[in-house]
Amino acid sequence: MNTSGSRSGTEPDSSPSLSPPLGRGMTRRQFLKRGFQAAAAAGLLGAGYGAFWEPNHIELTRLNLQQQRLPASFHGMKIIHFSDLHLGFPLWSDKTGKVVEMILQEKPDLIVFTGDMVDGRAQALDGSLEALSRLQAPLGVLSILGNHDYENAGDLVSKQASAGFTVLRNSHVLLERRGEVIAVAGLEDWLEGTPDAEQALQGIPEGMYTLMLMHEPDYAGIVSTYPVDLQLSGHSHGGQIRLPGIGEVVTPPGALRYVQGLYSVGERGMPLYVNRGLGTTRLPMRFLCRPEITVLTLSSR
Repeated sequence: MNTSGSRSGTEPDSSPSLSPPLGRGMTRRQFLKRGFQAAAAAGLLGAGYGAFWEPNHIELTRLNLQQQRLPASFHGMKIIHFSDLHLGFPLWSDKTGKVVEMILQEKPDLIVFTGDMVDGRAQALDGSLEALSRLQAPLGVLSILGNHDYENAGDLVSKQASAGFTVLRNSHVLLERRGEVIAVAGLEDWLEGTPDAEQALQGIPEGMYTLMLMHEPDYAGIVSTYPVDLQLSGHSHGGQIRLPGIGEVVTPPGALRYVQGLYSVGERGMPLYVNRGLGTTRLPMRFLCRPEITVLTLSSR
C-alpha cells in the first residue's frame, strides 16, 4: 500500500486542461457563434466574388451553327454578338475599351449589338464613343435599342451613328458578299418601343436568308412565325445571379422563358441565341453568370 499520498498511475488526472475542448466540449452558444461567423465569411467572400471578380472576367462563348438557307459565299461567316453594356451604371462605364479589344482580336465579319447600350441617359455613352468607334468589320457594325435606351433614344441613336453603328429600328439592311446577299433586320424594344416584324421585314426578297436582332428573347415566339432563320437577343443578363442546382433567381419581363444560350423556337424550330450581356443593372454584381461575348460562326453545310 502506498502511504505517501501520491496518486496511483492508473487514476485520472483532475488538473484543468490548458487546451480548449474540441467538438464535444463546445457549448450551443459557441456552436451558433462559429456557425454565424462561417456563414458571414462565406457571404462576404461570395459578395466580393460577385461584385469584383466575376463581372470583370468576360467569357468568350464560341458557337458553330448550321443554317440551311445561308448562301455558300457566307459559309464560315463569323459574327460577334455582344449586348447590355449598361453604360452609366457603375460597373462597366470605364471598361468599354477592354470589350472592344476582345472583339477586334476575333477579326469578325459582322458585329451586332442587341440593346441596352446605356442605363438611362444617352450622355452615359460619351466616355465610350472613342473606344466603340474602333469597332470595324467587313459587313458592318449593327445595333438595336433595348428598354434602358429610350430615355433619350434619338440622341442615343445619333451618338451610336457617330461611332459607326447602324441602328435598326423596325428596319433591315442587305449585306453582300461575293455576289450573294443576306438580310439583317432589327426591331424596336418590346417593353418601351413598338416592335413591328412586318415593317422590319418588308422588302426583303422571298427566300432570302434573314437574321433578326431583338432585345427581348421571349419575342422569339412571334418572330418564329415569320421567315426568319435566326434571332439574336440579350436583355436577360442570364439571370445575373444564378445558384447551384437552381439556376437563375429572377429574370426581367421579356426574358422569362428564354434566359441564356441556344434555343429552338416555334414549329419551324427557329434558332434563338440569348447572350448574357456584359454589364449589370439594379444590382451591381454577377454570380455564376459571367459576362459574355458570343463568337458565332455560321455554316451553310
